[in-house]
Amino acid sequence: MQISLLQCQSSRDVQANLAFVDSQLKDLPREANEPQLVVLPECCLLFGGHESQQLEYAGSQHQSELKNALASMAKKYQVYFIAGTIPMRADDGRVFSRCYFFDDHGVTLGHYDKLHLFDVEVSDNTKTYRESDTFHPGDHISVIDTPFGKVGLAICYDIRFGDMFRALRLAGADYIALPSAFTKVTGEAHWQVLLQARAIETQCYLLGAGQWGQHNQGSRETWGHSMIVDPWGRVIAERATECGWVQAKVDLAELQRIRQQMPLMGHNRFREPQLK
Repeated sequence: MQISLLQCQSSRDVQANLAFVDSQLKDLPREANEPQLVVLPECCLLFGGHESQQLEYAGSQHQSELKNALASMAKKYQVYFIAGTIPMRADDGRVFSRCYFFDDHGVTLGHYDKLHLFDVEVSDNTKTYRESDTFHPGDHISVIDTPFGKVGLAICYDIRFGDMFRALRLAGADYIALPSAFTKVTGEAHWQVLLQARAIETQCYLLGAGQWGQHNQGSRETWGHSMIVDPWGRVIAERATECGWVQAKVDLAELQRIRQQMPLMGHNRFREPQLK
């Protein structure tokens, strides 16, 4: 199977972002009849929009124009499609940052709402990030069964919480997709080492699809360096800068070999700390 991550430089212009994704899928390098898993980055169709714009485009349980557009692309280009994140309405007036997974007929296989929200101080032009002002946190993990293995879903800041990734592995994940928009500052410091650590700990393929470059007239800058990391922690494909595809062919036989030779899940004796 071929995995293809799309590195984007998305903006607040939803139609332009949709057109870019469609154009890239149209020219996706692929072999005939080869199964294809495509992963988009976080905020792929709306990057940096303030609360009112997020609500303007947010879908509901019964209707979402952005979800429908992404599902149509999956069907049109016949790809299994982890479609980055889009806003979906929550009951408290905020929105979920939701990642949908579509099959190659555009059917929804499942979704995941971002659990960990990025409320931090960063030494860049933005300085203060408060995702919780706009976004409502999710309350569950998601591992989705496919013909080519089980795929766990996580989003950006989640990568810093190893317990969540262990839970994805225990739920059966073979791959963990991570649509992301790491800042340049935090990405340069931690992006690659976190992806490799989570891959080694879980013995899963880590699929880190990122945003890159200057967004919305320079108000935000993201790190890029989208990469595929194998279960041994090796970076097997990477795109450091610019927009475009990151691709690698993967084989679950290699994953099973690593797990058999070093059966971490069976060796783990730690459950909860015992205080004395």
